[in-house]
Amino acid sequence: MSSNDENQRLLIVDDDIRICRMLSRILMAEGYVVETAENGRAMWRALRTKTFDLVILDLRLPGGEDGLSLARRLRTESDVPLIMLTGRGEQIDKVVGLEIGADDYVTKPFDRHELIARIRSILRRSQLRNGAANSSDRVKSVIKFAGWRLDLGRRQLTAPGGEKIELTSFEFQLLSVLAQKPGRLLSRDQILELVASRHWNPSDRSIDVHVAKLRRKLHDDPRRPGLIKTVRGIGYMFAPPDDSDE
Repeated sequence: MSSNDENQRLLIVDDDIRICRMLSRILMAEGYVVETAENGRAMWRALRTKTFDLVILDLRLPGGEDGLSLARRLRTESDVPLIMLTGRGEQIDKVVGLEIGADDYVTKPFDRHELIARIRSILRRSQLRNGAANSSDRVKSVIKFAGWRLDLGRRQLTAPGGEKIELTSFEFQLLSVLAQKPGRLLSRDQILELVASRHWNPSDRSIDVHVAKLRRKLHDDPRRPGLIKTVRGIGYMFAPPDDSDE
């Protein structure tokens, strides 16, 4: 157990008491403070009375708001790190979950060690992001390309005309990874490892789906992309026009 874990508070949202008990036992053994909620109402009650470092949210909650609805609403009110719990084979829902702002997903039944590794990875990224945001003397990193402006410190994308473009957490991480490595070919496995700290498998289309959504927001023609280029069978390359490197 690391000392950094001791005061980190996690919220598990799942109607299955067995899952809640098992997760609580596993996470408390790692030194986390754990609370549980059986539905959306209990989740909001907990979030409004305490501060949490990460939420683990089941995709399939019976009655009222399901996990996707709760995740979508949560992202409009908070940037707390979020892991979705999904059933085996729910690939479309996994993609949607990442699209609306989940940081990662874990498929049930899950491996204890993999779950702990993903939680630690997400919490580390969150701590680094918050540390950078709270540093008064830091220099804000801004990437400019083709008239666009990507502010890594403020996590903000601005269009050439000055319009602020809304990105999900996953989209922002994806664009940041690509934009910080211009002209470099990144495989899908490399991208997924950098964005979500997990490995890609051939049936996982989440990267392709999110690249397509990013292209639409960047007005990048998928038939002749000028910003995010596809290298068939391998991955993607961020290659803006040379004269945009301001």
